[in-house]
Amino acid sequence: MSKHRRRAPARKPRRTRAAVVGTLVTVVVLGVGVAAWSFGGDGSPSDGSDASSGPATPGPTRSYPLSQAPRTIPAVRSHTAAHGPGWRPESGSRVVVSDESLADEGKLIAGELGLAYAGRRDDDRPGDLRLALGKGGTGGNPESYTMTVRDGRVLISGPADAGVFYGTRTLKQEVHGGGTAPEGVVEDAPAKPRRGFMLDIARKPFTAAWLEDRIRELGDLKFNELGLHFSDDQGFRIESGTHPEIVSSDHLTKAQVKRMVDLAASRHITVVPEIDSPGHLSAVIAAHPDTQLRNGQGVATRGAIDISEPRSAAIVDDLLDEYAGLFPGGFWHLGGDEYQALTARDPQAAYPQLAAAARKAHGSGGNVADLTTGWLNDRAAAVREHDRAPRAWNDGFFRSSSVAPARDIEVAYWTGKEYGARRPAEYLDAGRKVLNYNDEFLYYVLGEPQTFVYPDGRRIYEQWNPRVLRGTEAVPARYDAQILGGSFAVWCDLANSQTQDQVAAGIRMPLRATVQKLWDARKPEMSWSEFKELAGKLG
Repeated sequence: MSKHRRRAPARKPRRTRAAVVGTLVTVVVLGVGVAAWSFGGDGSPSDGSDASSGPATPGPTRSYPLSQAPRTIPAVRSHTAAHGPGWRPESGSRVVVSDESLADEGKLIAGELGLAYAGRRDDDRPGDLRLALGKGGTGGNPESYTMTVRDGRVLISGPADAGVFYGTRTLKQEVHGGGTAPEGVVEDAPAKPRRGFMLDIARKPFTAAWLEDRIRELGDLKFNELGLHFSDDQGFRIESGTHPEIVSSDHLTKAQVKRMVDLAASRHITVVPEIDSPGHLSAVIAAHPDTQLRNGQGVATRGAIDISEPRSAAIVDDLLDEYAGLFPGGFWHLGGDEYQALTARDPQAAYPQLAAAARKAHGSGGNVADLTTGWLNDRAAAVREHDRAPRAWNDGFFRSSSVAPARDIEVAYWTGKEYGARRPAEYLDAGRKVLNYNDEFLYYVLGEPQTFVYPDGRRIYEQWNPRVLRGTEAVPARYDAQILGGSFAVWCDLANSQTQDQVAAGIRMPLRATVQKLWDARKPEMSWSEFKELAGKLG
């Protein structure tokens, strides 16, 4: 979450350049004879072509200069250059697919490039863009793809539809940025399987249209997660059938959310919901004051639900069960952070009802941290029943607890400065999977409270990578496989500080910098100024 103090980031721009694979690489086609090559219906090369219709495109010859690597965001990881004219959409060009399961991807790119969608076809014509499964890609990675531009045609192939979709995003950027996809072969795949953007819609409502625009933007940038933090002290922002009494007046209907989820799915984006508990629940507590946590003197603890009361768990589980049907993706964020009972000097003395419940549940030595960890495990079990993988903020894991959080709860690491927080290596040494939400780089907090400043993207681009989990220091490379990816996050602490349009403009470059480093953690070839210029050109 975002309520903590941290030092202002040092802004030290650093120009870095590193070679990207394939800047100058092998020539894949030579001489006029290759003009007769074409792609068969399964995406494989064949020796004949049907030139009876469609645009006539000259074949690659040495008279053309050697092609340059595509300039896209994120940058492609490998390009094999070739002599040839490249490919551009022309009147009569078709989008064809080798498998009906790619119809959505085919129709989308056809509409975006102004081409005719011809469906499943085994014939090939000059100017065709073909999408195919089963060939290309990298090592079976479902998000990998190969894009071959040759003989006036394009073939995008991969082991799964996600990779093929990302290939169409590369092609779209190439055409929109320069008009022509360069001759040659792109081999591309992400470094990290989770590439996310998280949005706090609880403190500040955003319109459905704005959210749909962000989904389209995320899809074009090859993000694959959208986190929705829709419950907090300031509001509960999605329609509820089980507990309509908790829903804020300004909220999204379930029909609106379903349209968003469906749109996201069409872009291979999973929407990850978060109902944070046992803290950050004032919107729920307002309608159910009997669930409010109070200390031994009867003073209410803001945002905290009384986890010793069975009714508290029943309400939260009602909501988890209800929204499982609305969010069909494989993940669920349980929150778990900033439970205020644990900030007391002596939680057991301050909250005797929690201490009693802890001893009952965990034996004579049980404490409030044990009880809180047990709460997290119970909520994890609730979402696991819906085949969801649970996730929690790192300050929901407590050193003072003798109860271990369930092994499958992923750690969303955002801070090292809160009660119960531990250094990233402690989670990694325990074998846990971690997601990077480093608040030093990846937090855009409205109003810039405490010492937060709006990131402009440059520090992310030049100094951050997925192994930089806390502050500015990277964990050792041996942990890399346990770091699943990361997420840029917008928190709306001072909700009226920016309009939603100002938020969209403010996060534009940070989103692009973040996905560049999640797709390829190496130092980018382009300088920051070149990257910004490219982003402006691509739109």
